[in-house]
Amino acid sequence: MPATVAPMPSDHSPSVIVEARSVSLIRETTTILDSVSITIRSGERWVILGPNGCGKTTLLRMLALYLHPSSGDITVLGNTLGEFDIRPIRPRLAYVSATLLSSLRPVLTCLQVVMSARNGALETWWHDYDDNDEAIALSALERMGVARFANSAIGELSSGEQQRALLARALVNDPIALLLDEPSARLDLGGREQLVKLLDEFASNNPQLPSVIVTHHVDEIPTSTTHCLLMRAGTTIASGPINDTLTSDALSQCFNIPMVVDTRPNGRLTAYAR
Repeated sequence: MPATVAPMPSDHSPSVIVEARSVSLIRETTTILDSVSITIRSGERWVILGPNGCGKTTLLRMLALYLHPSSGDITVLGNTLGEFDIRPIRPRLAYVSATLLSSLRPVLTCLQVVMSARNGALETWWHDYDDNDEAIALSALERMGVARFANSAIGELSSGEQQRALLARALVNDPIALLLDEPSARLDLGGREQLVKLLDEFASNNPQLPSVIVTHHVDEIPTSTTHCLLMRAGTTIASGPINDTLTSDALSQCFNIPMVVDTRPNGRLTAYAR
């Protein structure tokens, strides 16, 4: 039987959690983002979709407080970036990138991988941890259904089990949002399908925790997704509820090729060229 994801308690009211207001990023003479906005509220599950190099990851890193915009504002729980100490807040914007797994030593145990997130680290020997830290990490692994692998090396797990461990790592700091940058980038077809199911299960059991997923594949969008931001060349093509924004015309404009968006019998979306 597949492991289940236990609910994560939340006392966050339905409000704006994190927001980008007309943010731009300019590096020398290159405009990477050009006045892009997104407002993520409690319970919303966003997908940021667009071709390679359109600025998706840059925007997500801004939302995770790893990048500052050249202009515009990033706010978290109503506080504007630059006016508050990001150190206690950034770990609660649970950012999981496609490169995180490759940055971890494969001999680290799952418990070490998860527990190190308490200090935003990649190794447990960088900081001191106590029994409470270990208990919190083990609880996160339990919620993701992989506590039995607590003492197993992360490199020995299957791709699906590794993804569960990384999501457990994202849970240990009482997150206010889950930010996933191309989470299926290193997965094969079976691993990708398991991940999409896992994200739907996660959303169902944590309904108030907002999430943002960056991808360039329509087929990877979980059915639980509520909103979509389409991007091209650092600009916004469409933004809002997914049924209103992820249309054939908008996707065609986004990828600069005539496209059709269709719904599979299982409710998942797919897209193909006309």
